[in-house]
Amino acid sequence: MTHRPMSLQTRLMTAVIGFVSLILVIVAVITSALLGGTLERQLEDRLDGYAMQVAKWAINVPEQYASIDSLLDATNAVPGILLAVSSPENGTGGVIFPDTKGQWSEVSQTLTAADLARMDAALGGQSSATVTLDDFGSYLVVAKQAPNGVTVVTGLPRNDIQNQLATLLTVIALATIGGLILLALTTAITIRVGLRPLRAVAATATRVANQPLDRGEVEITERVPAAEADPRTETGLVGASLNTLLDHVNDSLASRQKNEERMRRFVADASHELRTPLSSIRGYSELSLRALKQQAGEAAIESTTTSLERIQAQSLRMTRLVEDLLLLARLDEGRELVYGTVDLTQLALEGLSDARPTAADHHWNIEAPDEPLVIVGDSGRMHQVVANLLANARTHTPPGTAITLKVSREGDEAVLRVHDDGPGIDPGVREELFARFARGDSSRARQTGGTGLGLAIVKAIVEGHGGRISVDSRPGDTTFTVRIPLSPGGVTSP
Repeated sequence: MTHRPMSLQTRLMTAVIGFVSLILVIVAVITSALLGGTLERQLEDRLDGYAMQVAKWAINVPEQYASIDSLLDATNAVPGILLAVSSPENGTGGVIFPDTKGQWSEVSQTLTAADLARMDAALGGQSSATVTLDDFGSYLVVAKQAPNGVTVVTGLPRNDIQNQLATLLTVIALATIGGLILLALTTAITIRVGLRPLRAVAATATRVANQPLDRGEVEITERVPAAEADPRTETGLVGASLNTLLDHVNDSLASRQKNEERMRRFVADASHELRTPLSSIRGYSELSLRALKQQAGEAAIESTTTSLERIQAQSLRMTRLVEDLLLLARLDEGRELVYGTVDLTQLALEGLSDARPTAADHHWNIEAPDEPLVIVGDSGRMHQVVANLLANARTHTPPGTAITLKVSREGDEAVLRVHDDGPGIDPGVREELFARFARGDSSRARQTGGTGLGLAIVKAIVEGHGGRISVDSRPGDTTFTVRIPLSPGGVTSP
């Protein structure tokens, strides 16, 4: 059977109250011991004074007159004093004066033989002892023996000491109990207030746990209140940390949702792109079969030839699309790049030469250093970067647009810029410009129905080389900038 664990508040209160109780008990014991010792010494000092007076009487009195009665006649008795005389001729006798009212002879009480015997046994040849008498309580007694053989015993009651100690312990006990009750209440309130941020953290975590985070669009709005999340306190730091964690989780869920939406769009776009050539292939195939069945001669041959040409064109388009998708997948996995030395200057010249005939109505310019700018990379893929950027500028700008390809070295990076003075990029699609199947550029004329994968491939290749790509666009001034390290970390030239 398992025991129910104690709460933190219960453990703290038990520890604090137990520790304080132990301290108070130790203080009470030490205080009572010190006070008891002081009172005992004071009692001994008083008793020594009385004993000296009685001892002088015993020395001066003749042996035959040494009795309790003669001692009483010669002594000024004080309240509570015990006097006893033992003489070889007169025997032993003793009295106690309990109070001061009346004559000594009237108020004194005679000690019984049993009291005297108990007192003699307690002394046992010692000069002082503590003895408890049945009717009178505890006494501190001192014995003095005179040279003439007379022994006198003087005693004072210890009841006052015991009463004072009892009163002291009672006061300490009551004060301790009251103090512990007050301490318990104060500690409980303090702990409860101090642990309030932790309860707020638990409540917030419970509310978040009850949210459906495994599906749909998710936004975590629950947070620990700012009053309970002060990082300057220990418990508040827990609340602040939970809020930071929830912020990160919320951002991650938003990113996950965004990726899911992007993936759904990607699948839809890919399906649409593949459906068009497949539909064309199917249609032209059926047309060719129908022509072969229904026609003959030159007409059938001409119709079949046209259909097969269209089938081939659509097959090539679908092949390019599939190859682009496969390339992106391999680049995402860190594959497909074959490193070597690449002269970026020569690559830019070749790329511009290939692009110029495809758009003679554009103005093409190049700015490149005279000496080779060599980087470590995949020559074929870097050529594809240049070709795609130039094709993107050509496709989405009107005739007469000036397109400039710039190559330069900036520090430890090779920089490739493609600039045009076309209408610019629509700000609504700028954030998704490098996404796969990104379209919707309303400010640029889309003349050649591409797949929407060109810039996505450029971005993947550049990042595969350890570089980065950015775009800065406004009407009349659009620039794509590619930065590639001259020698990427972990990549060496063969």
